[in-house]
Amino acid sequence: MMKNFYFILLLFIVSPALAQRTYLQCGKLIDGVANKAQTGVTIIVEGNTITGIQKGYVTGNSADKVIDLKNKTVMPGLIDCHVHLESQGSKNSIAEGFILTDADIAYKAAVYAKRTLMAGFTTVRDLGGSGVNISLRKAVQKGEVDGPRIFTAGRAISATGGHMDNSVGFRDDAFNHKMGPDDGVADGRDELIKSVRFQFKRGSDVIKIASTGGVLDLSENSSGAEFTVDEIKAVVETAKDYGLRVACHAHGAEGIKRAILGGVTSIEHGTFMNEEDFELAKKYGTYLVPTIIAGKSVADSAKIPGYFPPVIARKAMEVGTVIQQTFGKAYKSGVKIAFGTDAGVYAHGKNAKEFEYMVEAGMPPMDAIKAATTNAADLIGISNQAGSIEKGKLADIVAVDGDPLADIKTMQHMAFIMKDGKVYLQE
Repeated sequence: MMKNFYFILLLFIVSPALAQRTYLQCGKLIDGVANKAQTGVTIIVEGNTITGIQKGYVTGNSADKVIDLKNKTVMPGLIDCHVHLESQGSKNSIAEGFILTDADIAYKAAVYAKRTLMAGFTTVRDLGGSGVNISLRKAVQKGEVDGPRIFTAGRAISATGGHMDNSVGFRDDAFNHKMGPDDGVADGRDELIKSVRFQFKRGSDVIKIASTGGVLDLSENSSGAEFTVDEIKAVVETAKDYGLRVACHAHGAEGIKRAILGGVTSIEHGTFMNEEDFELAKKYGTYLVPTIIAGKSVADSAKIPGYFPPVIARKAMEVGTVIQQTFGKAYKSGVKIAFGTDAGVYAHGKNAKEFEYMVEAGMPPMDAIKAATTNAADLIGISNQAGSIEKGKLADIVAVDGDPLADIKTMQHMAFIMKDGKVYLQE
């Protein structure tokens, strides 16, 4: 008799019919799949999963929760494919590299993670830091810190004298050890293979390399090629062995060409892409992650006397005045685009400004939204979990007032944010 009682009690507890559901009644729905918004739709959420989508405004039983979004436009949780959650640029950034401890960085990163989530970005790809980003990912996964779902590269990899070589511009004895594969500085196939293995060992989800110089370092050239095609292939092949994809920071046309031929999954920035690069990207299916807001931000900062050292200010102006135009050409050429901003170069939480810049360059608002949803999920490799509002996907759902297809600036003001079925913002 007692056994039957416990069995019935167990059925009561786990019965789907009796589990609490959340009904999101959506005035407009951009689901990340269709090319037009739907109207008058209800999304049904159980736990952290979307379990149904129905036409009309549906309610459940007395145990269920109804959220009225009938005057909102509802979308999948947004995805930023290029952020740096450990830092935020300022005129003191170079000095902070010698002052801040990992603990200092961690406290800041927790703030930046929350700020990013509250901007409507429920998933991000963190493309390089000190390694604190891996700990941050774990803390978010455990619910210890509020933030987006994080896929991180740990430490990014470049050649000696490249964008990730923090000793560039300093005298040889300024650092207590020579930068090597363990630090993300590697030359030749063997060292690059070793560096990839270090990142995998530490828990990286993706590998990030730099095939050209960068803006915010003290090297003279931001666009020169810094790896051979064979070296890049060594990175890609090793990463593939571990089930990892490769993102490649690249500004100059030759470095971009070599990266695409080497098999990288995405080109980050792509400032000086040319017609040959566009054709190669289309041929190989390589994504461009444009980061227009970062280019514009550093160009604006470069106009402030003393904000950057002269060498960085010069490179910032070179990149910042070109990057949006190049993106527009790449999109019109048919290159695949995934949304990414380089958050941390500019102030965290302003990620959605990128939508405005993408539309200014000629991308229709629906395509811009898809770049931050379905395309971004495809790039990261999580299309079976995120990027669209479909039955069985994670309950990552955001909403804005107004219609972003009519005014893309509405993306900069979230009215509702749900991640993993938990509501973080509801106006």
